[in-house]
Amino acid sequence: MDATTFKDFQAIAYEKAGIFLREGKAALVQARLAKRLRELGLATEREYLDRLRADGGEEVVLFLDAISTNFTRFFREPDHFDTLRDEVAAARAGGQRRFRFWCAASSSGEEPYTIAAVLDPVLEGCDWRLLATDISTRVLGRAQAGVYGPEEIDGIPPDVLPRVMERVPPGEDGHERWAVRDRFKERIVFRRLNLAVHPYPMSGPLDAIFCRNVMIYFDRPMRAGVVGEFERLVRPGALLFIGHAETLNGIPTRFRSERPSVYRLAREAR
Repeated sequence: MDATTFKDFQAIAYEKAGIFLREGKAALVQARLAKRLRELGLATEREYLDRLRADGGEEVVLFLDAISTNFTRFFREPDHFDTLRDEVAAARAGGQRRFRFWCAASSSGEEPYTIAAVLDPVLEGCDWRLLATDISTRVLGRAQAGVYGPEEIDGIPPDVLPRVMERVPPGEDGHERWAVRDRFKERIVFRRLNLAVHPYPMSGPLDAIFCRNVMIYFDRPMRAGVVGEFERLVRPGALLFIGHAETLNGIPTRFRSERPSVYRLAREAR
């Protein structure tokens, strides 16, 4: 892929989703778009770029699907879930009975289902819901289905697995499959959401937000806009969880660091 074509893809990714494709990623983008070019019968990236500009709708979604990284697993970075459980248990002990949470980059569902598995025993009898969003329609489809193979459920503790999952008939490949139990699915609403488009179409107040390993793809102005929306949607004292490789340093915000990757919205006025 030549430099000019890569810069054009950079511009579209940033304009449409706030994704900053760093220099040196041209080969990666080329490899990820190769399948889409074959599906469309196109010979070059320039031809695909013309198609992308002419379409501007569904093809942009497929483009963003192709270039997005969606690595995830159940109970990834488990200290965050321990913190969430303790925080919610304390709030319930203090009399709170209504809770709302947001997983802002749900990928194929492992993270929101982990959150639900952690919250379920703590919030029995309470009114609680979890919104799970992602920019990728492809992974959202998988998340809504909630069906996983043996390698994908490897991170679920053995005592948690039967409570959250049930074995279902093998797939076409003959491998065993596990499905999330309906009572957990019923707590979660999956929606497509572009974090680059403000304001976000939901209301608060939220009790916690997970936005992990997403802002590494954004530049500082984009991160500031995202964090500003998070501030608007959470209640004072609410928690924000980000990836361990991420930070809010340099961003004007009322979120205060509790420890690396965990922030709390200050209770005082701005």
